[in-house]
Amino acid sequence: MKIGVLALQGDFREHQEIARSLGHDAPSIRRVEELAGLDGLIIPGGESTTIALLARNFELIEPIRRAISSGLPTYGSCAGMILLADNIVDGTANQETFGGIDMVVRRNAFGRQVDSFEGEIDFNGSNVHAVFIRAPWVESVGKDVQVLAEFQGHPVAVRQGNLLATSFHPELTSNPLVHSYFFDEICS
Repeated sequence: MKIGVLALQGDFREHQEIARSLGHDAPSIRRVEELAGLDGLIIPGGESTTIALLARNFELIEPIRRAISSGLPTYGSCAGMILLADNIVDGTANQETFGGIDMVVRRNAFGRQVDSFEGEIDFNGSNVHAVFIRAPWVESVGKDVQVLAEFQGHPVAVRQGNLLATSFHPELTSNPLVHSYFFDEICS
């Protein structure tokens, strides 16, 4: 499959490495024309306001919103989760998202950079080592959103239709389980 990785800022290279290790093409997405022909899109972790600002500057906000609303399978990790949220708590003034998942996400919910941590979670019935870096959590979800993982009582992985989001960074571990779930259960 051709899984594009939004490559404006953040840890896009790590997502590309995992996608390629699982046998998929993983081109960098920086221009509107590069969205054509994708089987899926990954929005990486990084800084959500910076990614949104760069997406606006590169004229990608509306095309990505249209692609998502048209059914393009999309996975967002950490900042990508924030960018897939329909609503944000503790965002910056006028912070934009691509939207798509009926959820409210709190930015930096687990703390600032110095509060980053790792822990074990149950992701859809499988144990996953999770890396949380300035991680958001989900405050609430709509009726069509499936919670796939929780940590300390808060949803940290959710799915709505063709959209998947995690507040943690599976791309920073050696376990491809979350990516495999996205490719096998959502993209194919």
